[in-house]
Amino acid sequence: MSEALISPCVVDWAMQRGRRDSADVAGKVGVTVEKVESWSNGTAKPTFRQAQDLARVLRIPFGFLFLSKPPEESLAIPDLRTMRSEQTSWLSLDFRDVLSDVLRKQEWYRDFRLEQGFEQLVFVGKFKQSSSASDVASDMAKELGLTLADRDHVRQSDEFLNLLVKKAEDLGICVMRSSMVGNDSHRGLDLDEFRGFVVCDNIAPMVFINSSDARAAQVFTLAHELAHLWIGESGISNLSIEQSSRSIHNHVERLCNAIAAEVLVPKEALLQKWHMGESLSVNADALAGYFRVSTVVIGRRAYDLNLIAQSDYVDFYQQQSKLWVKPTQRKESRPDFYRTLIPMRNGKRFTVSVVHSVLENHLLLRDAGALLGVHPSTVSQLAQKLGTG
Repeated sequence: MSEALISPCVVDWAMQRGRRDSADVAGKVGVTVEKVESWSNGTAKPTFRQAQDLARVLRIPFGFLFLSKPPEESLAIPDLRTMRSEQTSWLSLDFRDVLSDVLRKQEWYRDFRLEQGFEQLVFVGKFKQSSSASDVASDMAKELGLTLADRDHVRQSDEFLNLLVKKAEDLGICVMRSSMVGNDSHRGLDLDEFRGFVVCDNIAPMVFINSSDARAAQVFTLAHELAHLWIGESGISNLSIEQSSRSIHNHVERLCNAIAAEVLVPKEALLQKWHMGESLSVNADALAGYFRVSTVVIGRRAYDLNLIAQSDYVDFYQQQSKLWVKPTQRKESRPDFYRTLIPMRNGKRFTVSVVHSVLENHLLLRDAGALLGVHPSTVSQLAQKLGTG
C-alpha cells in the first residue's frame, strides 16, 4: 500500500492547534502512539487511508497535510496577546471556533440593530491611542453610569461583575461569558491562551470573556475589553490581573489596562483611602471591600501609583492568588439554563434580540437555535422564561 508523503511539521502544528496529544490522536485514528509520533517526527509515513483519518481527527483539510509548512491562518481581529513562550504564539482551534461563532453572531446582531433603527454608539472610538488613560476612564465611567456609590449596592466581586455586565449591555454592548466552545464541556477554554477579546463596532460591539477565570479576574478583564471600545481597537488579550501596566510592552494593552484600573479603582479615591502607616495586606483588605474588587487589583493599583515596591506586590500577588476560587471549583447550585446560562453565554442583549426576532416572525426557530447554540424547541421556552413570550 502506497504511503502518503505528508509533512511532519504540519502534523505537529495541527496537533498543537487542536490541543491533541499523540495518545488521543492514536486512539481516534486506530493506530499506536508510536505510529503517530513517527508521523510527527518524520521517521515514517501513513497510508492514504490513515492520512485521511488523521486530517479528519485534526480537523484540517486533507490537502494541508502535504504542505511544506503550516498554513498562515489570518484573524479577523488583531492578536494583542503578550507572548511568554513559543507555545502562545499560535491560536488553538478551540479559540478559532469561539471567535468564528462570535463573529457570526455579531454579523447578525449588526443587521438586526440596523433594521431596528439603532443609531451609532458615540462612545466607540471616541478616543485615540494617544489619549490619556484618565480622560478615557472618566468618560467610560460616565457613559456606563458607574459611580463609587454603586459599590454600596453590591457585596462582592461576583455581584460587581454582574453589575458591570448589565451597565455595559444597557449601553448597547453585547457581553458574552463562557468557559467552553459552545456547549462542549470537553473543549474548555485555556486561560493561558486568552482571557478575553473584543469586536469593535459602532453599531454592534461585542465582548467575550473567558469565564474559566476567577470572578475577581473577570471583572478586570471586562473593564479592559470595554476600554478597547472607547479607543476603537478590536483585539485578543491574555493579560493576567497581576501584570502591572509598567511591565506591558504593547501600547494598546498597556493603555487599556491603565484605563481599566482607573475605572475600577480611581486614583484620587484610592489616595484618599490609603493609609501609609498600614501594611499592603491591611490596606488591600479594607479597600477591596470598599471598591468591590479583588485585593490583587488594589495591590496592583498601589504599585502602579508607586505606593508600594514591586517586590512587595509580587509577593502579595502570589499569596492572594492561592486563595482565589475559580468558577469550576465552586460548590454552588447549577445556574438556571434559561434565565442565566444561555443569556450569559450569548449575552442577554443578543439573546433577547434573537428571541424578539423570532416572535416578530423575522427569524425561523431553526436559525434562532443555531445562533443561540440550542435546540429550536428551546427558543419558545426561553422566550417565556425571559418574559418576552
